[in-house]
Amino acid sequence: MKKKILWLTRTAVLLALLITLQVLTKPFGQLVTGSCVNLVLALTVLVAGLPSGAVLALVSPVLAYLLGIAPQVLTVPAIMVGNFVYVLLLRLLADRKAKNVLRQSLALISASAAKFAVLYGIVGGVICGIFADQLLSTGVLKPPMLQLLPATFSWPQLITALIGGALAMSAYPLLKKVIHR
Repeated sequence: MKKKILWLTRTAVLLALLITLQVLTKPFGQLVTGSCVNLVLALTVLVAGLPSGAVLALVSPVLAYLLGIAPQVLTVPAIMVGNFVYVLLLRLLADRKAKNVLRQSLALISASAAKFAVLYGIVGGVICGIFADQLLSTGVLKPPMLQLLPATFSWPQLITALIGGALAMSAYPLLKKVIHR
């Protein structure tokens, strides 16, 4: 019972941090907000484990849409998948003892690249590629959004994942000492 309460508490605190950062950084745009979201996702999976990381990975895009940060409801599932791939690979590949810098770097690069590939593939390839005509003809997407989405879900996703992950991996050794007492 104590472990469940600890898990729930950690997850709730990290979710509150995520929501706060999304609200506070919204005016600063994708680079700042995305980096902060990826920072919290990475910290969550490193500090609290994959179940907590998965919860935040799946809830974050819903919150982003509700807060007006995600540009289109169609992108929410894509962001969920991209975020989940990010936290899963960080959990599987990162050295949680935070001593192997090369392994940490490769884990971060791999997780960030995979998130970017998933998001760009789903949004750019599927939503704005395969289904573009249907979405335009039904009015679900307007032509300007069809142009904006692939750009939004391309290289900025890689950059924000790298920045957020690097910040998390830098902070993790300090947090680990405080949290795991």
